Amino acid sequence: MKLATRPLVPFLLTAFTAAVLTACGGGGDDGATPIAQPEATRAQDTRTSFAVVPFDNTTAYPDYEAGAGGKASFTALAGTDTDRWTGTLGGAGYRVEVPRNWNGKLVMYAHGYRGTGDALTVSNPSVRKYLIDNGYAWAASSYSKNYYDVRAGVEDTNALANAFQQIARNNGRLLATPTKVYITGHSMGGHIAAAAVEAETIATANNVVRYAGAVPMCGVTGDMALFDTFTAMQVAAQAVAGVPNHPLTRWNEIAADVNAKLWLTAPGAGSPIVPTPVEGERFVSIVKNLTGGERPLFRLALQRGGSFPSAYGTFGGDGTVTGILNSWGTDTRAFTYTIDGDTVNTSAINAAAQKVSETPDANRLRRDGLRWVPQVNGEFSVPVVAIHTLGDLFVPFSMIQAYRQRAEAEGNGGRLVTRAIRGISHCDFTVSEQVEAVDAMLKWEGGGAKPTGDDVTTAATVAAPTYGCTHTRAAVGGTDTGTTVALRNLIGLAGGACPAP
Repeated sequence: MKLATRPLVPFLLTAFTAAVLTACGGGGDDGATPIAQPEATRAQDTRTSFAVVPFDNTTAYPDYEAGAGGKASFTALAGTDTDRWTGTLGGAGYRVEVPRNWNGKLVMYAHGYRGTGDALTVSNPSVRKYLIDNGYAWAASSYSKNYYDVRAGVEDTNALANAFQQIARNNGRLLATPTKVYITGHSMGGHIAAAAVEAETIATANNVVRYAGAVPMCGVTGDMALFDTFTAMQVAAQAVAGVPNHPLTRWNEIAADVNAKLWLTAPGAGSPIVPTPVEGERFVSIVKNLTGGERPLFRLALQRGGSFPSAYGTFGGDGTVTGILNSWGTDTRAFTYTIDGDTVNTSAINAAAQKVSETPDANRLRRDGLRWVPQVNGEFSVPVVAIHTLGDLFVPFSMIQAYRQRAEAEGNGGRLVTRAIRGISHCDFTVSEQVEAVDAMLKWEGGGAKPTGDDVTTAATVAAPTYGCTHTRAAVGGTDTGTTVALRNLIGLAGGACPAP
């Protein structure tokens, strides 16, 4: 399976980089801090009205990740004995929880995309109970800015990890420096978790943490390739509908006509999403091949999973990831648009489709810290377990495929375990699937055997009817969210259920 992924950027380890790699261990930031130099500005830099929503241990905030029941308060879990602290750090809110029987290790949690509002909120990890039951402390930041600001997410999460001891001390508990620090996250937080262990991040971040392992879940582990894919979807939609050269930023002018060509029930207009029998089916085939190729449950995911409208809703953007970049940053030149079994129309669409090019250096290395969209190059030296649902069409399965390809290209394939989960929406894992992934990484990092995973890049393997069954677990009412239970029930009704492990 050949994926349209960007060329890797070789990263040379300078003397400074080597110093950082050897100096920053545990949770303390005892490595050198790069000297910030003036940089170009972008829309995100002018957004200064973000504010932490006042909170305490009993306030419940919206929690968009799986396993949290929709809202997550910070009261003690039943049967646990922990210290729980909240506060603000560098303009970001935080939650920190430490069991009384702390094992000396810390897990950082990175939440997903929070939209474009000003309110900054923080989430509990979906694996909170597992961590506390096993003696791990955890901490999570709201980040100091919303939007798709992975740079802020990495820096603020790292700053919180480095402040862990001081926060405990300020609250009357003297703790040693964590012996190990790990990171996990969902969606944009999966991008943060994957980027946080990259050599480039360790060398260029202003807040440095050397994580011992990572678990990106439903993560944007292809970094800008996600936004390239959204642009490619729009390019293909316009080509199939017969308006290939209409300016991409003026999508609203043609959206109604394109929708009429492609959909009987358009994304966002109701469920199930239903394509038209000719042009619509051609576009659906292209989308399947753009997002990971032939795989179980794709059709059900498109029609009923609920994540495709979010991808379709990105059409018309200006290529800056809503102001995270200051110039057009997406590129479609590496994509091929494939309609299964139809070489004539495949050729016609590829000939007609716009070829979109990024502005040179739109996401170059910065002089004042991380890239504006930190890269996931596959240059990491710690164990990573990544999980992704087959039917995710907002952060599609192609993201974990890109991660595998990049890690292999950098000689780090042996450090990455990838798992395919038979979910049909974005981040709709069961809690047990997430716990097993985190547990697998922690035991592996601690000297245990390398965990089992799934081949995510061999087309015939991914297309097999039972693909993804190995690490898929049934939803449990009262533990998993109602949405996750409903989606897994839908899979069962459609004949997509797996045999019991």
